[in-house]
Amino acid sequence: MTPGDTESAGVNGAGAGNTAPVLSTYRLQMRGDECTFADAVALLDYLDALGVSHVYLSPVLSATIGSTHGYDVVDPGTVSESLGGREGLERLSREARARGMGLVVDIVPNHVGVADPRQNAWWWDVLKHGSGSRYASFFDLDLAGDNGVDGRIALPVLGSDDAVQELTVDRSGDEPMLAYYDKRFPIAPGTDEGTGEEVHARQAYRLVAWNSGLIGYRRFFTVDDLAAVRVEDPAVFDATHEQVASWIADDLVDGIRVDHPDGLADPSGYLARLREVIGPERWLVIEKILGDAEPLDATLPVDGTTGYDALGELSTVFVDPSGESELNALSRRFTGAEGDAPWLHAREHDLKRSVLGSGLAPEVRRLVRAIRRETGDTGCDDAALREAVMAVAAQLPVYRADYAPLATLVPRIVGDLARTQPALDPALAVFARAMALGGEAASRFGQVCGAATAKAVEDCLFYRAARLISLQEVGGQPGRFSATPAEFHLAWTQRARHWPRAMTTLSTHDTKRSEDVRARIGVLSQVADVWSRRLGQWNESAPAPDPAIGLFLWQTLFGVWPLDGVVTDELRERVHAYAQKALRENGTRTTWTEVDEEFETAVGNWLDTVIDGPVAGELTAFVTEVEPHVAAVSCGQKLLQLLGPGVPDVYQGTELWDDSLVDPDNRRPVEFDVRRRLLDAPDSAPAKFTIVRTALRLRRERPASFVGGAYVPVLATGPAAEHLLAFGRGPAPDDLDVLAVASRRTVALSRSGWKDTTVDLPDGDWSDALTGRSFTGRVRVADLLDSQPVAALVRAR
Repeated sequence: MTPGDTESAGVNGAGAGNTAPVLSTYRLQMRGDECTFADAVALLDYLDALGVSHVYLSPVLSATIGSTHGYDVVDPGTVSESLGGREGLERLSREARARGMGLVVDIVPNHVGVADPRQNAWWWDVLKHGSGSRYASFFDLDLAGDNGVDGRIALPVLGSDDAVQELTVDRSGDEPMLAYYDKRFPIAPGTDEGTGEEVHARQAYRLVAWNSGLIGYRRFFTVDDLAAVRVEDPAVFDATHEQVASWIADDLVDGIRVDHPDGLADPSGYLARLREVIGPERWLVIEKILGDAEPLDATLPVDGTTGYDALGELSTVFVDPSGESELNALSRRFTGAEGDAPWLHAREHDLKRSVLGSGLAPEVRRLVRAIRRETGDTGCDDAALREAVMAVAAQLPVYRADYAPLATLVPRIVGDLARTQPALDPALAVFARAMALGGEAASRFGQVCGAATAKAVEDCLFYRAARLISLQEVGGQPGRFSATPAEFHLAWTQRARHWPRAMTTLSTHDTKRSEDVRARIGVLSQVADVWSRRLGQWNESAPAPDPAIGLFLWQTLFGVWPLDGVVTDELRERVHAYAQKALRENGTRTTWTEVDEEFETAVGNWLDTVIDGPVAGELTAFVTEVEPHVAAVSCGQKLLQLLGPGVPDVYQGTELWDDSLVDPDNRRPVEFDVRRRLLDAPDSAPAKFTIVRTALRLRRERPASFVGGAYVPVLATGPAAEHLLAFGRGPAPDDLDVLAVASRRTVALSRSGWKDTTVDLPDGDWSDALTGRSFTGRVRVADLLDSQPVAALVRAR
């Protein structure tokens, strides 16, 4: 996108505004039935007392009726009435500002919800009028004559090809509609005479079988109910961002989070235009999933990612590398493979090819057509071009490679493929020409690669690998078993230096399991021998229907198992629901489209056998045994995140222990009354709550020490030095005034003790904000951490 395009945009924001500095955020999942703007207003006093600077809202534009997440927006021009409408948002902003707080809002530029066409006026008009609709250019429609439905818009909603005979005309409303069970579709004016099948034949769309492989529009990944919009078109950008721009003009929000920019035709151009709308200083973070060692493109006009990179670093630094070989062996025993980096890489490649050839086949076909159209090639057949596209995409180790730092990646992959598969060389040459032209084909390739990675890795491979499932997280690199303190410090130094306003996180609405469930499962690396032995005994007593899936679910049960051993009906239902989703995403025994009810029932019965049988008591005993070490990880990662570089987000409810699993489990209502009462009883508050409140208040009291402040590793000396992970924060490297201290690998530490390990504090008088105890100079770590595994030291002013 050129500067001229940006200047010509019809949507303009105030830009500068009276924004409050974003020091920390607290994510709320907005729902019309659970958390409205009025509910958020009622929470402001609690969040203020907790130390939060900004309330971070999930999408608030008008979404599909009954939506529990808001990412299926049906009207980008209005704020959801079920949440309280524009008036409710304005009141929330006013009330937050009155407390010195502010709002950050999540927006969804890539797609809109089309599950019920009646709810989306743009989509309804397109289906009614086809290419003649004023909104036809808003959507990424496939209207080519060879699209499989003679240039019409294919909608995969029928149970079978023959189901077109079941269509009827519904005349009960203001206009006649084509009906298929509870679904309704528009009828072009003057075409409603005859049977449903006859009327259908006259429309600009074609209803086809859900499994036909035909789709008339680009989607979010493979979700037919979410149709992509063409925000690369300035007119479409203006229409989809009119409401967002008004928030800026009216100074309602201090920051924007952008959902899935990798799905856009031109992410860089989009972000440049958005930056023009919101102004140069307003906070802007993007849900960019980075690959292994992939840097965020520094040319993007953003403040950073939404923090999955930080999440991965915090997870791996607490993993004990000594447990890797035993967990490899355990994985090999249960699954037939070690689940290590080479295995993961090979499976990722295979799964990407599978996804590209099945769920994403329509997108690949469309990409091949674009390549042929732009290059004018007639020498390669479609099969050869399709194979070239799939071969390159399957090798790509990132979501998409058209960001500046990755410029050499695709050329290198193409060269490697040409050398190892010389028969592909002619098709690769055509592919390379299309990429060099930088047109539609290049954009579609980037979009397809991102979707393939998400569906193959996050939504499949991460449900199959079972070595240590806490590492299998969004943006995670489970082949990298653990990280050293040196690696951690270097990564966090770079964040402090280059992305000081990037978001950091430990839990989100998209994480596969909560931070605390990950912490507990991660501790298995510290007791790998014990885990392997006990799991073998448990699985003999209650054998899983499939050993590979069993290893995955055994870890899940361990991760959520209650300390008191009482599995409530609610928890049992949650575990069953999670298992069903995990099984279908895994895809080896049952899938979303080919359900094996017998196998799913067998797994459900097995879960009940574990919960109700003798293994339950042993599982409770094991969970109790490792609990101090789980607490060390849970508290340690939380303290480091909250006091580390960047802007930390606290996902709703995670100021206390949270046993949530993947969505929708992690979007359950939060018991805020329980949390509010802890503010009035600090002495009885759990350690994690105290850490969150203390750290957030420190950030607010000493803002210069955090966002943009210095980050300096603090090293211990002595026999147990490797068990200490600490850093200092302050306005400058020689002016540190906050130290974050955490212990790691505490199982081994419990056997050896700290002994004479010491840490030298910077000059000054220091007190632990968590306990009130004072320290100065050289301190024995055994004294510093004698009552809990973490410390938040503050220098007296």
